[in-house]
Amino acid sequence: MKKILILLIIILSNSNLAIASNTNIKFDVDILMNCKFERVIINNSEYNYETLLPDQIKRKDLKNLRFISKKPDSLKVKNLSKFINKTDLDLKIVNKDIILIRALDKKKKYSESAVFTKKTGEFIHEITRNIDAQEKEKEKDIAFYKCTTINDNI
Repeated sequence: MKKILILLIIILSNSNLAIASNTNIKFDVDILMNCKFERVIINNSEYNYETLLPDQIKRKDLKNLRFISKKPDSLKVKNLSKFINKTDLDLKIVNKDIILIRALDKKKKYSESAVFTKKTGEFIHEITRNIDAQEKEKEKDIAFYKCTTINDNI
């Protein structure tokens, strides 16, 4: 399952998405959770898709991460990153099992994607820098978290 989600995030970060065709909100959701950092996969000039664990890299847990959706097309994400907090989402999918988001900067050189699997509590947050660069110059940061739901109103 994790490999499929990673592949999905990588595909999303390398594709051009149109806003209108990438919204599929099937449920009104208000989920509040805390997520503990488990590991990160990094690709940059120092690391070549290497996995680092909490004792190898300092990362903060995600506190009060919140997803709020309203059918048919509204989804807000709070407390994930400053970029996500202030950017319109290009991709918004909410169903009974998964929440999937993606946001691009205006120059399409930076993106953030995230997948939350409600059943397992797994949360994956992917950041891509230098999207339009050659493959060896792109930077990826794929962080994995395990989330505990504080409040779930579906």
